[in-house]
Amino acid sequence: MTEHRARVLRIERTFDAPVERVFEAWTNDEVLRRWLHGMPGWETPTVEVDLRVGGRIRIVMRDPSDGAESGATGEYRVVDPPSRLVFTWVWDDQPDQPQLIELEFSERDGATTVLMTNSSIPTDERWESQQRGWNVCYDNLDRVLAG
Repeated sequence: MTEHRARVLRIERTFDAPVERVFEAWTNDEVLRRWLHGMPGWETPTVEVDLRVGGRIRIVMRDPSDGAESGATGEYRVVDPPSRLVFTWVWDDQPDQPQLIELEFSERDGATTVLMTNSSIPTDERWESQQRGWNVCYDNLDRVLAG
């Protein structure tokens, strides 16, 4: 269990948008659908957000080339707009290995920095996959916020 909890991914990115808009990008199902897919060219056909402590989030990403899907479900633990969001993250293919995603949002001079801490990642392989995937997601988010 110690090793499982030891794998933590931290990513900090700054976006040229006000904090309210960046927070909304993480909490609005229609906006999430436009950027939360961890591979180039993928889509996100399913996004369900019940934004309240104890509420659920459900995401399903799809590879349009072969229809393969990758989904996750979580439960909101902290909802403090527009500065903090915390939720569990359970991949469909690893239902017994819940992760935790903690997001801190801070604005300075009209730009918003997001510090994400993704903890309890179960394997090195999953850590590397999530590092690649989250960076693709953040590139997508940067484009969505710019457009």
